Amino acid sequence: MTNSFFFYDLETSGFGARQARIMQFAGQRTDMDLKPIGEPVNVLIKLTPDVVPSPDAILLTGITPQQTISEGLTEAEFLKFFYDDVVKPSTIFTGFNSVRFDDEFMRFLNYRNFYDAYEWQWQDGQSRWDILDLVRMTRALRPEGIEWPFASDGKPANRLELLTAVNKLTHDAAHDALSDVYATIAVAKLIRDKQPKLFEHLLEMRDKKKVAQLVEASQPFVYTSGRYPSETWHTSVVASLAAHPQNDARLVYDLRHNPTPFLEMSVDELVEAWKFTKDPDVLRLPVKTLKYNRCPAIAPLGVIKDAKTQERIDLTLEAVAKHLEILKQHQAEFAKKVLQAVERMDKAREQVQLVDNQLTVDGRLYDGFISPADKQVMRAVRAAKPDELSNLASDFKDDRLKSLLPLYKARNYPKSLTSEEKAAWEDFCKRQLMAGGTDSQLAKYFARLQELAADEKLSGQKQYLIEELQLYGQSIVPVDVAG
Repeated sequence: MTNSFFFYDLETSGFGARQARIMQFAGQRTDMDLKPIGEPVNVLIKLTPDVVPSPDAILLTGITPQQTISEGLTEAEFLKFFYDDVVKPSTIFTGFNSVRFDDEFMRFLNYRNFYDAYEWQWQDGQSRWDILDLVRMTRALRPEGIEWPFASDGKPANRLELLTAVNKLTHDAAHDALSDVYATIAVAKLIRDKQPKLFEHLLEMRDKKKVAQLVEASQPFVYTSGRYPSETWHTSVVASLAAHPQNDARLVYDLRHNPTPFLEMSVDELVEAWKFTKDPDVLRLPVKTLKYNRCPAIAPLGVIKDAKTQERIDLTLEAVAKHLEILKQHQAEFAKKVLQAVERMDKAREQVQLVDNQLTVDGRLYDGFISPADKQVMRAVRAAKPDELSNLASDFKDDRLKSLLPLYKARNYPKSLTSEEKAAWEDFCKRQLMAGGTDSQLAKYFARLQELAADEKLSGQKQYLIEELQLYGQSIVPVDVAG
């Protein structure tokens, strides 16, 4: 089938995909010339009473939990619609920062509701892409013909609402999902029209095999990433250092920096130097993990051969060559220590995740892949009537799926719960909302609402939203606590 884009955007109850939920999904299919195909998609998804929304997120989107409950689909209903009407062969799913934000929320949504978390983006010729990194690399390497915005502090900014404003593109309501979809399409059109070669190159980089060819070619290459400073347009030149322990990933060294200070560091010192800090005087390890399946914005070194581009990103080919030569002389020993540092940090991260996931199974997507046998049972779950669901738990081998099943039933079919299931669901909600006492999710929610309500500069609309959030919070307080 012919390729098509599906531009999509989410508005969510918070900023972390493990705990927060999708409240609005909007999208528009286009052909490869970015012309709309069919009608847009714009739906709300019900928030369930085990989830405490972030007041700051709600003030940003303007969507109340009550609105999703009265007008929205359940997650199971939405996903049935999604697979029936949205997921089509050869679809390129894309958005503005979709790879790092929206795609993650969609993966956890699929996992919670017994769909494979990944297949929607690779089966039948489907793939994914991200317009934000296209914007960043265009600004860094080929900015001609486009107006580029700056934040109020004078630093370069690539926010969607700023890009549309300075380029006089239609963007009726920032942080409304459908409005953001149309704005993203407009920005993509602008870049394709002004810099078609770069547009097509980065579109090809959604193929991880082509990413691997460039990354593993034993030559330095240009890399644009939000992890690099905005002052240098998020862009540098990197060299492949070593294969990452994860599949389809590479550790790359930023050749903007002289490797000499890092070569003699111990593994412990490398771990410390890798940690994020805002202190400009702290020496940070200029090593990054490049993941092949995240559509990285990379290009051959030749794209910065002209002096004007080198001046713009504040990096000369002479400096790159000098630092690369130093790195090559010590690469084997240095890479070995860096890999030991990665192993040590991964173990520490796993311990943190174990603590974070003790309360609920919802955040355990990345604990392992689902077996083919369990995928068969997942299909049965999706096809089952609500009163048949409980009988399927024993068919799963994966403990995560066994634990998810009663939550799936309670969230999507609450009227079908037996008295015992209802009691278990209410107990689960209570633990979710109240665990930690004064440091619980619900306690922090009400405290934040109180802080926001004290702001005398709030608009009438935001005051209304705070009142609605106050009422919603009271509605989900467990009965024995409220009493």
